[in-house]
Order: sequence, then C-alpha cells, then structure tokens
Amino acid sequence: MNETDLTSAADEVETGQLDEDDRLKPEFVRAVLDAVEAGDDEAARSLVEPLHPADIADLFELTPNERRSDLAKAITDLLDGDVFAEMNDYVREDLIDSLSATQVADIASELDTDDAVAIIEDMEEDDQRAVLRALDPDDRAAIEEALSYPEESAGRLMQRELIAVPEHWTVGDAIDYLRGHEELTTDFWEIFVVDPGHKPVGTCQLSWILRTPRTVSIGDVMKREQTLVPVDMDQEEVALRFQKYALISAAVIDAGGRLVGMITVDDIVHIISEEAGEDILRLSGAGEGDINEPIALTVRTRITWLVVNLGTAMLAASVVGLFQGEIAKFALLAVLMPIVSGMGGNAGTQTLAVVVRALATNQLTSSNTARMILREFRIAAANGAMLGILIGMGTWLIFGNPDLAIVIAMAMVMNNLVAGLSGVLIPVSLERAGVDPAVSSAVFVTMMTDVMGFFCFLGLASLWGLGG
Repeated sequence: MNETDLTSAADEVETGQLDEDDRLKPEFVRAVLDAVEAGDDEAARSLVEPLHPADIADLFELTPNERRSDLAKAITDLLDGDVFAEMNDYVREDLIDSLSATQVADIASELDTDDAVAIIEDMEEDDQRAVLRALDPDDRAAIEEALSYPEESAGRLMQRELIAVPEHWTVGDAIDYLRGHEELTTDFWEIFVVDPGHKPVGTCQLSWILRTPRTVSIGDVMKREQTLVPVDMDQEEVALRFQKYALISAAVIDAGGRLVGMITVDDIVHIISEEAGEDILRLSGAGEGDINEPIALTVRTRITWLVVNLGTAMLAASVVGLFQGEIAKFALLAVLMPIVSGMGGNAGTQTLAVVVRALATNQLTSSNTARMILREFRIAAANGAMLGILIGMGTWLIFGNPDLAIVIAMAMVMNNLVAGLSGVLIPVSLERAGVDPAVSSAVFVTMMTDVMGFFCFLGLASLWGLGG
C-alpha cells in the first residue's frame, strides 16, 4: 500500500475508531495493519495512540497471530502495563514470549501486584526467574510472595498497594500522611485501620475522612464491621462475598490475621465474568472456549468429553439392542423413541443449568437440597404430564394407534421425572464428592435420559404387546 492509500485509510477512520457497541471498526483495524505492513510505524502509532488501553488490547486480539509481533514492534512505546493487563491471556502470552526479561520486568513494575502476577504466573519457570531477577527488590519480593499462594486464590488476586493507619491516629494525622508520602498508592477507596499487630480492626471511607474535623480520632469514625478475606480463599468464593455484601474493597489477611493486601471490585467484575463463562463452557465440555486458545489444546480438551459421550451413546445403543425384536416387528417404535430421549435430555439440561448455577452462587446448600429435589420433581411431573398429553394426542392423530399413544405418553412422563431428578442429584452428588459439577454433570445427565428414555418407551411397548 502506497503513502496515498495510507493517508486515505487514515482519513476514513478519523470519524471514530469504535462502532456503536464500542468495538473497533473493521476499517480501523485494516488501516492499522496496512500501515504496519507498509513499514510506516509512525502512521500506525498515530492511529493507535488515541485508544484506551483496553481497546489497544482488543486490537491485538483482532490481529492474526502471525502479524501480532510486527504490530507490537511498530507501536512498542504504546505497549505499557495497562495494555497488557487488559489483554487476553493467550494473546498476552504470545507477546510476552517475544519480549526480553528486562522488557517484561519494566512492564510488570508499572502495574499493581495483582496485574503483574497475572502477567508473570503463566511464564515458563526459567523465564519467570529471569524476569524476577530484573525487578526491583521490593517488587520482586511482593510478586514472589503472591506466586507462593495457590492459583485462583485471594493471595494471587490481591494487591499489596493499600493504605493502613493505626487506630489512635486522628483524621488530621491520616490526611497529613496521605499528602506527605508520594510513594503511596493513588487508587483506593477505603483506608484500613490496624492494631499494633497489623491486624485490621476497621475501615474508613475517604468521604468520611474528608467530611470529618481533623481532631476527631480515626477510631471514632471508622466502621468496625468488615468482611475479611483469608489469603488462601478461592477467588470464586471471594467474588460471592463481594456480591453478597456489596463490597467495594476488602482486606486480605494471612493465617495470623495480619493485613497483607486488599481486593477491589474491579478485579471481582473480571472474576465473576470469567467464572460464569467457565461454568457455561464446562457444561458443554468445550474447555475454556477462548477463540485465541491454541488449536491443539482445544482439540485435546474437546475430544476427551466427546469420547466419554461416545461411550454413553454406546450404552444407550445397547439398551435399544435389547428390544430389537420388538422394533423389527413394529417399525414405528424406531421412529418415535428418539423423541422420548431427546425431550428428556432437554428437560435434564434445563434442570442441570439451574442447579449448577445455584451451587456456584451458594443458593443451593445442604440446608435446602431436599426442598430443591422436591421442587424439581414437581416441575418435572407437571412438564412430563403436559408433554405426555401432547405427544400422545399427536401420535394418535398421525398414526391412528391409541395403544402407541398411551405408551409414548407414559414414557414421556417417566423420562421427564428421571431428567428432573438426575438434573439435581447428579451435580449435588458430584459437588459433595469434591468434583466440579459443571465439568462432569452434563455427560451423566444425558446418559440417564437417553438410557432411561429408550428403556421406558421400548420396555412399555414390549409389556403392552405392541411388537406382538
């Protein structure tokens, strides 16, 4: 592309880089990549510079894999820590691999501890050590401590940059402290109040400090009731606490009850979105479902559950094989039996989705499991009865066989009851056994509805004498 074409492309995107849904316009992405391909780094930088860090991260995600490195070289001065913090994990890993340890350390040093850990934690061990050696001692110590905690725990999620003051200070002391130390973090909403052992005893919002006379003691204006997060708590449980108690930030404490960090709501928004997406994708056996995930990893994840599904399908087929004589004598059984199993599968999936969500959000506990089972049984009975009447009437009208209509109606009711109970009992049992119900439940629920759907329909048909 020549200079005239590049100028024309730049003019086309001057009216705005984002569409009405705040997504980068295709013509803008093309203009940037065309400038990079033409070797005009200055034009590429001028186009990208006005973007928010999150939009620059989106630009890399929209760029083909083989061209991301060239784009990074063209706009390297715009690739700061904020951009990497917003970037998709797989895209970020690709770019990090192309940077030196010093460059990664420079980026990590610009970020809060939690964001720096997110960049470094997925690197190879040798690369991690090289980056950590290139960091300042204070930053290195904080990141090494974070990496010592389990993955997806509060210790990995928290940031060490916070404001903590002693209870005996006055409001004036706190204000002077905030104004007199430039090295303090600038992103905070609450001040944590600690005792001599550095254990949190309360919190004080900035608005309270600004509206309170300087002579008033911090202990008199702070809120003593607070939600403390253990450093080893799973991030999903942390997110549930933020959601339940409408928190903006929360103190993280170690095993001795000492304040070691804080978690803020902006991190929790990301976690809630991530965890919800993971549960939905796990129900289908699709892995992480990230379009930037390497193809080999995606294939390996999906084929595992497809093989398991193949095994359950063979089990269902063996049930059908038990009644091949009846099917051979009365071919309509083969026509109608997929309806019974299919409708049962749909009903089971509906129940399963509700139960997995209830387990994930702590709505379903041992206290109300029995009530949930009874509730879903009643729903399954009502739905089964209505579907049974409809399929029975339809079968009678189409095939003119009242016995077949009665059999399929009864099978539909029975399989819906199986679906409702399976949709509750299987995920609850897996969760109590320490197995993630979002990963494994769908396969077993589908197996139950297929096997029982075929068995109920063909077994009733045999007992009724339809194959005679």
